[in-house]
Amino acid sequence: MKASADADENLNRAVSFVEQAAAMGAHVVCLPELFRSQYFCQREDASLFDLAESVPGPSTAALGRIALEKKITVIAPVFERRAAGLYHNSAAVIDAEGRIAGIYRKMHIPDDPAYYEKFYFTPGDLGFRVFDTPAGKIGTLICWDQWYPEGARLTALRGANVIFYPTAIGWHPHEKEQYGTAQRDAWQTIQRSHSIANGVYVAAVNRVGHEKPDDGAGIEFWGSSFISDPFGVVIAEGSVDREEILLAEVDPARIEDVRRNWPFLRDRRIDAYAGIDQRFLE
Repeated sequence: MKASADADENLNRAVSFVEQAAAMGAHVVCLPELFRSQYFCQREDASLFDLAESVPGPSTAALGRIALEKKITVIAPVFERRAAGLYHNSAAVIDAEGRIAGIYRKMHIPDDPAYYEKFYFTPGDLGFRVFDTPAGKIGTLICWDQWYPEGARLTALRGANVIFYPTAIGWHPHEKEQYGTAQRDAWQTIQRSHSIANGVYVAAVNRVGHEKPDDGAGIEFWGSSFISDPFGVVIAEGSVDREEILLAEVDPARIEDVRRNWPFLRDRRIDAYAGIDQRFLE
């Protein structure tokens, strides 16, 4: 998706895309990170907390009606207002009855040029979660989480067959020529590695478009949404500059086959990983 400055317009367009995806046969539909607004974290501005909403709230209500009507599961990434002064970057999982099955709150919060998320978001406190759906068990993490193997591993160990990564990532225009290809390649590579290491499907869902605040060069979001299978094979991939519905089939037999022949979970040395919960070992 692209995002405009009009939150209601973005929500209405998201509903339309979910309807189209359901008509194409989708059982689980995921929207991009913070889909209801442009990526506001390019600057620190306390007035932008007004973009936040409660859960349940307007976004989950609108998408819940579609989930119920189409009998699908919807992953709705929202700017969650938990309480006055307490906000999260979250994803609500809405079940086929239109109910909120649960929430994931982004655990890893970046603070980079034009990605000033620590100003807005409290780190998640619900851990890495898995949700039962008619299509199987799924997990969802969010954007910066995708660089951390620990999050993917724990989500897979809880039984997820698919890990979704709703995302808002792109190029700084002045860096694109020199670093752009390598940056996008690293982004896809790390997530394909989660597929391989855990024997799961991964679905990365990014936005497109150049969003430019008044006082900066903005971010050119690189789209490139993709789905990789349990051995990291990319089975569907979006463009860098067009809105699209990306559809792929998840085959539980593929998970079984890959894990039998590449039994990484079997051969883990869980007796030898002491220290993984430390910041650094000296």
